Amino acid sequence: MDYEIDAIYIATPVHLHAEQAIAAAERGKHVLCEKPMALNVAECDRMIDACRTNDVKLGVAYYRHFYPVVRRVKELIDSGELGVPIVVQVNAFEWFNPEPTAARSWLLKKELAGGGPMFDFGCHRIEVLLDLLGDISDVKSTLANVFFNREVEDTATAMFRFERGTCGTLTVSHAAREPQDSFDLFCTEGSIHIPVLNEGTMRVLTKDGERIETHPNHNNIHQPLIEDFAMAVLERREPIVTGEVGRQVALIEEKIYT
Repeated sequence: MDYEIDAIYIATPVHLHAEQAIAAAERGKHVLCEKPMALNVAECDRMIDACRTNDVKLGVAYYRHFYPVVRRVKELIDSGELGVPIVVQVNAFEWFNPEPTAARSWLLKKELAGGGPMFDFGCHRIEVLLDLLGDISDVKSTLANVFFNREVEDTATAMFRFERGTCGTLTVSHAAREPQDSFDLFCTEGSIHIPVLNEGTMRVLTKDGERIETHPNHNNIHQPLIEDFAMAVLERREPIVTGEVGRQVALIEEKIYT
């Protein structure tokens, strides 16, 4: 055992996350795990239990949680300026067709990746939606290979009903050529439109008019999450994006895929 190592970052294919996180916890190492946290909720539970038993921190790398534009949307929702959230629509399209020998081709193997784009980057958006709008009470989904013939879906849509009443859709694709990273929220007193979530510019419409707000990300989009995790270890507190958050996302993913 290397006593100079306090924490590890797990960035391996998804099917290895649980095994490696548990092994690290049993050796007293704090764990920051890439998303999605694991293949299923049962694996998430094992990871959480191992970290709790061995008194180490467990974080999950949902770095979009720390986007300034996401924090601003949360602020606007909570302030009541826009009224009651009615409909949220999120699109995430990324053309992805790697050669079989490519380093990331494992993402097309269900037993290694857990699923296609809904599992890989749809999970990021699910975490954002849970953070902004709270728990999801109902999930329906459509998963398909519209263009490619592969083990995992190339396109999927999930329909959500949040406990607060809001209806939402999340659509992801590996087959649409035009990239998308959009977020649109329609409320009783206004709306928010973010054409590219990674860029941080949003259009806000209220009864008083329209305004443009810009909330750029950190130069290294991962750094705020990593800094929070490091401080959680040093301050002996929980990180903001905990294993329980990762489990909550995994539970929604399980409902999408069943």
